[in-house]
Amino acid sequence: MKVFGCLRTTIEHIQITAPTASPNTNGIHIGSSTNTKIFNSLIATGDDCVSIDLGTENLQVSGVTCGPGLGISIGSLGKYANEADVKNLVIQNCNLTGTDNGVRIKTWAPSPPSIVYNVTFENISMKDVVNPIIIDQQYCPSGGTQALSQVQITGVKLKNIFGTSKNKVAVNLNCSPSKPSQNIDLTDIDLIYNRQDGAATSSSFNARGIARGSQEPPSCL
Repeated sequence: MKVFGCLRTTIEHIQITAPTASPNTNGIHIGSSTNTKIFNSLIATGDDCVSIDLGTENLQVSGVTCGPGLGISIGSLGKYANEADVKNLVIQNCNLTGTDNGVRIKTWAPSPPSIVYNVTFENISMKDVVNPIIIDQQYCPSGGTQALSQVQITGVKLKNIFGTSKNKVAVNLNCSPSKPSQNIDLTDIDLIYNRQDGAATSSSFNARGIARGSQEPPSCL
């Protein structure tokens, strides 16, 4: 499903399925839209369950069960000049099982400037997710880039995110040296990695913010 250039759209009680190995099968792709709501739906795809693109404003996602797929993603942003900002997003009360990513923000490197701000991920359950929490500002599928993202990420709240990680690095904040992420708020994170090579860890580059409440793995902020 594609929601693009829309105002006051509600999607609820739907089921979307595509084969795990099917490329580019985003469940719901949203861009240049305001006041979108996605409630109580089941999405199993080969790409993002919910993909949030440029110009998305005032989005609420709640009660989505995701998996398989690539998780719930903002981006990738910053591919084109003069992209509209992404702001005022709430993703809450969702369950992700067996996905490649959990909650993710990704921006191209290099990229023209734009802003992502006022984003909340809250009450998110993870089961066997490869990258439960990830900000990736060096997204470049072809590899080899030394360029820097100019997308400013600020005001991201991650609260009560819990479950199991398939990757030892359960929290990965890989932000841009030229535009460090600002006002990142980690509250009550409980992500367990059950493998023989030790407990879950966090990784943080150029991310600035605060960690409070319980933190498993221990925060790098």
